[in-house]
Amino acid sequence: MRTEAGRVAESLPSGGAGEGPREGAPARRTLRSELLLVLALSLGASALSSLISFVGSLTRPGGLKEQAATLNGSYAPGRPWLDLAWQLFGIATALVPVLLVAHLLTREGAGGLRSMGFDRTRTWSDLGRGTLIAAGIGSAGLAFYLGARAAGFNLTVVPESLPEVWWKFPVLILSAVQNSVVEEVIVVGYLLRRLGQLGWTPMAALVASSLLRGSYHLYQGIGGFIGNVVMGVVFVLLYRRWGRIGPLVVAHALLDIVAFVGYALLAGKVGWLPTA
Repeated sequence: MRTEAGRVAESLPSGGAGEGPREGAPARRTLRSELLLVLALSLGASALSSLISFVGSLTRPGGLKEQAATLNGSYAPGRPWLDLAWQLFGIATALVPVLLVAHLLTREGAGGLRSMGFDRTRTWSDLGRGTLIAAGIGSAGLAFYLGARAAGFNLTVVPESLPEVWWKFPVLILSAVQNSVVEEVIVVGYLLRRLGQLGWTPMAALVASSLLRGSYHLYQGIGGFIGNVVMGVVFVLLYRRWGRIGPLVVAHALLDIVAFVGYALLAGKVGWLPTA
């Protein structure tokens, strides 16, 4: 993202190098501190947790594909209302860093999340583009996951293990939307803006964003890491081309919804879908 004086700090989200913050904007030291705090409260912490989990999986007896990584599990087995309360609490609190990002960008005078194209000004365009992205990445991603697991590079991913209760599918959909909003706002829109303001080159910012996306999926195994790094590269390039994270949020949400709901409907009923 270019950060020359004046309007450029609020314009093209390319992740490129610039001359520093515009007049009246926070100093680089402040921007750096804010970025580190946002990451520590969200995906940076997830990346560290994922690394620890991966080390644990590697050092556990048995191959990676014999172990499972559960994405949406029960918090209170046998107590559906308490479980629902915990599910909704987890989804709501996970969105707090997004609200923090919106606050920081608003205080900066950038226009909040609108500065990264997360608004309702191009709803149908965002939906159409997001659907196309999801269709392309989804099929390739599933094939890559199955191959990586068969080769022993990936854990068996269990997208959901919720009880058969009335709120199961609504919670899975909300979880998918929450994942997509948090990841795309922070790892694409906000991270690229801040790195550009800090003087990073477009290529360095792309690498950082993609590696961060891969790192917090490392708990799934090497395949999960590589697949998400590639997805991160694609998403950054599309963001720079369109200047909007709206299509990326739509695509990510659709990918997760299909994964979560599809697993719930097909697990144990088709032979090609691995289960724990």
